[in-house]
Amino acid sequence: MEQRYATNPDQIPLMDTAELRETFLIDEVFVPGEIRLTYTHHDRIVLGGAVPGGAPLALTGYPEIRSEHFLEHRELGVVNVGGTGTVTADGESYELVKGACLYLGRGIRDVVFEGDGQFYLFSAPAHTTFPTRLVNPDEGTVRELGEQATSNRRTLRQFIHENGVRSCQIVMGVTTLHEGSMWNTMPAHTHDRRTECYLYFDVPEEARVVHLLGERTETRHLIVGDRQAVISPSWSLHSGVGTAAYSFVWAMAGENQAFDDMDPAAITDLH
Repeated sequence: MEQRYATNPDQIPLMDTAELRETFLIDEVFVPGEIRLTYTHHDRIVLGGAVPGGAPLALTGYPEIRSEHFLEHRELGVVNVGGTGTVTADGESYELVKGACLYLGRGIRDVVFEGDGQFYLFSAPAHTTFPTRLVNPDEGTVRELGEQATSNRRTLRQFIHENGVRSCQIVMGVTTLHEGSMWNTMPAHTHDRRTECYLYFDVPEEARVVHLLGERTETRHLIVGDRQAVISPSWSLHSGVGTAAYSFVWAMAGENQAFDDMDPAAITDLH
């Protein structure tokens, strides 16, 4: 489990491209036959990927979170961005097609990944337990947003949220841009009460996403490829534009679970 320590906005002007990527970008999330995890001290989120390949993979405890088993004092959201796979939690198996989301609550001891899935994992500390829930791609709350005229027409699927699958802290879903649209959100915004992480996927091999970060008067960018993740601290805006349409998993944890609790950053205020 890699560790990333918390940052503050004063560091941004001093960072070069390599430092920005080392701090905020997770460039290798999915490795066949492995579970790769990153612990960010922003809201103590753990994110990563599990790719079973030909053998089952068990999610264990880690010294970095001082746990006997991973969900001893955490909860977990899982979104499959690969082929169909299975997650077994304390003996109960759940089949996840591509785009499906599984919530696992605090206290589950044994978690095993199998099949052809590429499982994106997002975890936060939890002080109570909620039931395990599986949501297929079109079973959550589906919202159509944006306009073709501004190149941000997109379908947003909310899975784990205050009016959907219940959790202690996690808010999680998937957004898919329509053909011909490239902006995932604009105007950009911040959540000064939550950390948000993005996993970009279904980015064509020859395409990239330009992810904006930083403060509105001190913006920077990351060039992001397929199945790479970005950590966006509460003080940082987040927005992005691709050279082709793509999808992304968005996931948050922090002070509240209100999806619309955001502070817009007007386009004309960005520097």
